[in-house]
Amino acid sequence: MGKIISVSNQKGGVGKTTTAINLAASLAALEFKTLIVDADPQANATSGVGIDPKEVEVSIYECMVEGANVKDSIITAPIKYLDILPSHINLVGAEVEMVNIEDREKKMKDALSGVKDDYDYIIIDCSPSLGLITINALTAADSVMVPVQCEYFALEGLGKLLNTIKIIQTRLNPALKIEGILLTMYDVRLNLANQVVEEVKLHFEGLVFHTMIPRNIKLSESPGFGMPAITHDANSKGSISYLNLAKEVLRRNEVKAA
Repeated sequence: MGKIISVSNQKGGVGKTTTAINLAASLAALEFKTLIVDADPQANATSGVGIDPKEVEVSIYECMVEGANVKDSIITAPIKYLDILPSHINLVGAEVEMVNIEDREKKMKDALSGVKDDYDYIIIDCSPSLGLITINALTAADSVMVPVQCEYFALEGLGKLLNTIKIIQTRLNPALKIEGILLTMYDVRLNLANQVVEEVKLHFEGLVFHTMIPRNIKLSESPGFGMPAITHDANSKGSISYLNLAKEVLRRNEVKAA
């Protein structure tokens, strides 16, 4: 049975989509069958692996709101071992449409239950909010990975997210774990970045991944080419860092499984 990891932080610009795409692509490169679930109406994860959101006929929206079959919605990405459940701009209206639906917080979990056994890892890219779609993602997930930018106000909102995770654990998903906190956009030359690293490690010792994601031009460029960084330039620092993150996730889960 596959493990579902939700990549979430309600603060925008912290590298959620970059992390979801490149972690999933790195797991696929290591020959683990992986699915990206694009749960953001902006559909950046969809376009980031080379799929045009405008050409998507059946998306996560139809699966959650209309009960469409997930297996009919999944698209094979141009990378071996990697598939994507795409998003669409229609997802913007899903929260309003789902207000009166029974068990609305569990619609994504219900949708993914039919394919969970088909994958080793399912990575959910969440939108930068703590709305109903993100709550669905956290309810469906086995664990949550939290990207944190190595900049001023890095910890802003992190407490709120952790409180939301506690509420989800109490009311909707008691099995939800924190996979880890991932430090992104790290620049070793900046004193501020190093201070943020120390502060996050001080507050959340044991939860912080050893791997840190550097600021890297190839990571920034690759979505424009519709491909993960590992395909765009496998030797870039960004690609190597996400490959190391994938290996660290695998090691952590081997220990937990043991």
